[in-house]
This record gives sequence, C-alpha cells and structure tokens, in this order.
Amino acid sequence: MTVLPTGTVTFLFTDIEGSTRMWERSSSAMSEALARHDEILGDAIEANGGYVFKTVGDAFCAAFPTAPEALEAAHRAQRALSVQAWPEEIGALRVRMAVHTGATEERGGDYFGPPVNRVARLLSAGHGGQILLSLATQELVRDELPEGVGLRDLGERRLKDLFRPERVFQLIAPDLPSGFPPLKTLDARLNNLPTQPTPLVGREREVAEVCGRLRRVDVRLLTLIGPGGTGKTRLGLQAGAELLDEFEGGVFFVALAPVSDPDLVASTIAGPLGVVESGDKPLEETLKGYLQDKELLLLLDNFEQVLEAAPLVGELLGSCPRLKVLATSRAALRVYGEQEYAVPPLTLPDPKRLTTVEKLSQYEAVGLFIERARAVKADFEVTNDNAPAVAEICVRLDGLPLAIELAAARTRLLSPEAMLPRLGSRLKLLIGGGRDLPARQQTLRGAIEWSHDLLDEEERTLFRRLSVFVGGFALETAEEVCDAGSEPEVDVLDGVESLLGKSLLRQEETEDGRLFMLETIREYALERLEASGEAGGLRVRHADYYLLLAEEAEPELRGSQQAQWLRRLETEHDNLRAALSWTLGQEPDATEPALRLAGALWWFWFWRGHFSEGRRWLEEALEKDERLHAPARAKALAAVAWLALYQGDLERMVAASEEGLGLDVEKGIEGSTALFLRIIRGVAAREQGDTGQATILLEEALALGREAGDRWSLALALLNLGRGEQPWRLRASDGATRRMSGAEPGVGRCGATERRLDLPGVRVPAPG
Repeated sequence: MTVLPTGTVTFLFTDIEGSTRMWERSSSAMSEALARHDEILGDAIEANGGYVFKTVGDAFCAAFPTAPEALEAAHRAQRALSVQAWPEEIGALRVRMAVHTGATEERGGDYFGPPVNRVARLLSAGHGGQILLSLATQELVRDELPEGVGLRDLGERRLKDLFRPERVFQLIAPDLPSGFPPLKTLDARLNNLPTQPTPLVGREREVAEVCGRLRRVDVRLLTLIGPGGTGKTRLGLQAGAELLDEFEGGVFFVALAPVSDPDLVASTIAGPLGVVESGDKPLEETLKGYLQDKELLLLLDNFEQVLEAAPLVGELLGSCPRLKVLATSRAALRVYGEQEYAVPPLTLPDPKRLTTVEKLSQYEAVGLFIERARAVKADFEVTNDNAPAVAEICVRLDGLPLAIELAAARTRLLSPEAMLPRLGSRLKLLIGGGRDLPARQQTLRGAIEWSHDLLDEEERTLFRRLSVFVGGFALETAEEVCDAGSEPEVDVLDGVESLLGKSLLRQEETEDGRLFMLETIREYALERLEASGEAGGLRVRHADYYLLLAEEAEPELRGSQQAQWLRRLETEHDNLRAALSWTLGQEPDATEPALRLAGALWWFWFWRGHFSEGRRWLEEALEKDERLHAPARAKALAAVAWLALYQGDLERMVAASEEGLGLDVEKGIEGSTALFLRIIRGVAAREQGDTGQATILLEEALALGREAGDRWSLALALLNLGRGEQPWRLRASDGATRRMSGAEPGVGRCGATERRLDLPGVRVPAPG
C-alpha cells in the first residue's frame, strides 16, 4: 500500500474539460469513457509512486513524494488518453492537468494548506490536453526532464486566488499537443482586481453561492451585508475573480472606503473605468453612455459610507442592461431589484464538545487562525494541550476574519493559553457599551482594543497618528507628518514595521509599497487620535504636507514630468480631499491654505477631467474666503473660469474672470495669475462676441508673457489671438472628453484635438 507523502508534497490535479456537456449527450457513453479515464489515471499515478487522496466527480487529486514522479505520471496519463479510442457519441476526452509543490499538512487522508488551493487555481487556468507546472515544481524537475521533453515558459500570471502572481510553465513533448488558447487567468480580461497579501482560507461555500446568485438573469444587484471585519471585501473580490470569464467587459473594483461625500461616488466609479467628464454633460450621463452596451461587473466596496448615492446605482442598472453590481456594505442600499447576501462568520467548533485535533483544524475559523499564526511563528501547531484555547479564541471572536487575524498575530509573543484570559477580559469590558452597534462589531472592537493595548506607548502614538491619512500613505510621508516637529517623537520606520507585523497596518504589493489601514481599524485609531488631543495639530501638519506637495506639482503639470506627477496626485487624491475638507472647516481668516491648495490642484483636476469636483472645491474655498486673501483668491477665480469654460458655463466663466481682474486692478496681482486672468477673460469676451475687448486683453497677456518668460502662457495667448472670432467653447456634441496626460514638454490632450504652435517644445490644448 502506498504511504501518504508528508511535508513538502507535489500535487497533481486533473479534470475533464466539458464533461457536463458530454453527460448530456450520452450518459451511457460517458459512463463507459469515464471508467477508462479513471483506469488510465489510476495506473499512471500508482506506477509513479503517487497517492490518490480525493476524487470529485471526474477530477483526480493525487500527492507525490517528488516532483519528477508527479510530472512523469501526468505525461504518461496524457499520452495514454491521447491514443485511446473514445465513444463517438461524446468524442475524445480532453483532460487538463496541473502540478504544484509546497509544504502542506496531511490530516485523516486529506491535505490542507495554501499549496492545495494553489494547484486547484493553476488547474482552472488550463485547457484540456494541457499540463501546467508552477515555478516551484519547474525548479525541481528542470534538470531531470526525459529526452525530448521540455518546458515552455508562459510567463507570470495572476491566478484567480488573487494571491501573488505565479510563473506558469507548460510541458512540451513530441507525443502531446502544444498549441492551446491563452490561459484562463486574471490577465485574460480587463480588470483591476487587487492582488491580496495572503491566500483566502475557507469561504468555498460562500464564493459558490455568491457566484451562483450573480449568474442568474434576474439578479442585477447583489449586496454582501455584514459588520466590519466579516470579510465582505475579500469574499467579493474572490467572487469577482471567479466570474471574470463571464463578463466580456471585465470586472472592476471600486474602493469607496476613502469617500464620505455621496457626490463623489460617480467620479470614484469613473476612475477605474477611465471615464471622465464630457464638456457640460454631467458625469453620471457620461458613465451611463460608457456602460450602456458593456457586459461588465462593478464591485462597489464599503457602500455604507455613501448610502445617499444608492439611487445612482439604480440609474446605472436601469440604463445599462448588461451591467451587474456586487456591493459590500454594512447596510442594504434599498434600491429596486436589490438582493441581499448576509455574509456569515467562518465555521466554528463547539468548544464544549471538542473533537480530534485533526478535525478541529478543518473548521474555517481555526484554519485561518493556524495559517496566520504560522505567518509569524513558523512552527506553530495545534496540539491536544492548546486546542481548547484556540477553539475558545475563535468562538469568542465570533469567527470574524479580521478579529482572528489580529489574535493570531499575537502568537509571536503569547501562547493561545496565555492569550485567552487577556482576550476574555477585554471583551467583557466592552459588553454594555455601544448598544447601537451590532453584536459582532462590539466583539471586533474588543479585539482591536485588545490588540492596541498590547502596543507600547510609542507604537500607540504612531498608530493613532497614522489614522490621519485617507486612502493610504507612503513611508516617507508618514515620517514627515507623524514625526517631524511632533511631541512625543516617534521612530516611524521601526513603528511601521512593528504595526505591519501586528496586522494593524497592511502594505500593497506595489512598486512604492504603499501602506494603509483597514477602515475598521482606522475608525478606531481616529477615535484614539481625537481623545489624545493631538488631532488638531496633526491635521495641520497633514494639510501643510499636501499643500506643499500640490504646490510642488503645479509647475510640473505643464512640463516634461507631467505624466509622473499626475499619477502621483491621483494616488494621493483621497489625502488631498481630506486636506481640503479640513482646511475649509477653519475660520474665514484662516482659509488661505484652502485657497492655495485648491488653486494648486486645478491643473490636476483639469488634466484628469475632474471638472465638477474641482469647481466644487474651488467655489467652496472662494465662498469661505470673504475676500481676505487676494493673490490666492485671484488664482482660484482664474481656475474656476477655466473649468467653467470646459463645462460650457459662460456666465460663471465671465463672472469669475471679471472678479479676478478686478482684484488685479485693486490689489495688483503678480506673476502668472495676472497673465492667465487676462487670457481667460479675453476668451470669455470672444465667447460673448466682443472681439475688440478680447484682442486688448490677449495682447496685454502677450506682453506680460514675454516680460515674464512664461512660454506656456505666451503660447496660449498667441493661440487665442490667432483664432480671431472662432469660438473656443467646448460643446456637448464634441463627444466624450478623454483622459488627458502629457507626453512631451508642454503637452496636453483634451478630447480628440490639440493645437501646435511654431514654438519649440510647446503644445497647447484646444477644445473644439
């Protein structure tokens, strides 16, 4: 009898492509073919020292002690399958196979752990007749391949487990087919589904149920509902990955966690889709036009913060017949046709009726605890001694994934037995408080508070200070805002590393390693910040930092580094919004920072097509200002006038440019603002039919531009003088304005047009 391999194991998974259709054609012929298929696979696996530990329908799951044995079994089985005579009623059986190697755990004749999930995902990417290998297996077999057999590198691919990308290889042999369609991975269709730092543990039933609901014709909007920390986002992402092949237009994730203003939901949805405003056409209408004919799935995450925007979702679904929406929220959207899915906790054992250690580990909550505990303590094991404590911890945390992850992170310092009384006391302390919160959220709050209490004083200080950031931050930014000039001082580098290790911070797998807090944790940290008395000073430093960033970016947005700066500002958009919101909340005599920040950002809003949002911030800053800050006010007025031009709002364009010029006459505005005010007022005069006044103003701007050496404004003035009486107003009939970005010094694109002047290295965007 074959002994089950343990430790590092190589898995071979197989299944028959299109078997359901074959059964429908002829059940008797398929039954005959399946018996022969099972015999061929069983013989190949046994002959190479493998062990079949599970069969599901026509799928085989086999384990091997070595990678070369597993690969030889796959090769041998494919050869035999390819020459077999199959019943004519169903045609040839095409079997896909995948081989992956990793450290796993064997319990009761079955295997558990990430490698098992990984090989299953690798299998789902393949096609009938194809043998796929992971990088881990390729490294073990590349020097032991039989003569004539090779491996084709198919590149790094994102498998549908959303975990790290996998480098995939295909077995190439003269007796096997080698040409197959593209792999069925996340790269195959348009999507922006983010890579996850850890594999999903459990949730197979929930993923299948959510996917099944969304496949139904009558389900257009499905909302995953549950309190913070239930894993709604992770479940939604996995369902989106599973459904990707079924949406020709792709699957797009929209993070609403940083947004608290319902008016910003349309632009937040538009961002991942690459949709921007079109002249004086509302963004909502542009979105409907873009989505109208697309078969697409939108994943709207954390909708509970913007429930007032729920009618927008109903309007999009009503106008776009092939659109579906999967939302996550702590409350239902209450939109017609909405179906709700209550996300349950992870499966839990009964701590009063504990079973064997092997069976205990099969509960999802315990399995998650084990996986995350091993991430910080590689030799962690559930034993007869600690099993009751592990089970009790998971039950006390109600099977909530976030709470369990926070608890598991403490195993670096505390054993489960030592952890349990600490956890219990914190939970008891919170009972009776926050009666308006769901029971599970009270438990989660207790887990977060307990985790916070285990931090030292410097870590607690940094933890609460980091909550000032919205939508994430870079390490360098945290050092500037949370440490520079603040008392008490903190070591941000060491502190961030510690908070990452304790699951209170997360890091994106991006080039800059951007850091962020889960929103549930950030809400708690914000409460601590407010209670500390540091909030006001920290928000001042946060706003000052982003004001300096915006003012540093402003001249670059018309230069050779335009594209890079646009990307950077887009990444920081949520923090810039937060800085604007806070500065606008100050007394009128202290609103100059808001005017300066909005005035520095308007080129960003313009190039990215955020016309309405940009004008809203600028108008609010102007309203708060009470005419106390002339230079900043004049600049904001020029920005409003320019954006109004691109929205076809001539009345506001004229009023803003006139007020700005009035400030120049009254106060003497210096620099590029005075120059630009004359250009935009000249354009407004021509729009009104006053070409004489337009010429006077543009010639004044031309003289100022030459005197200042401002080539960009000089070019803009020349362009307008050269247009004569030709209107420059953007009309809705011009079609959708595309995303604007610079490719050369002084380059901008707006819509389908751009104008060249006889000035080296200068292009100026021209609408219409």
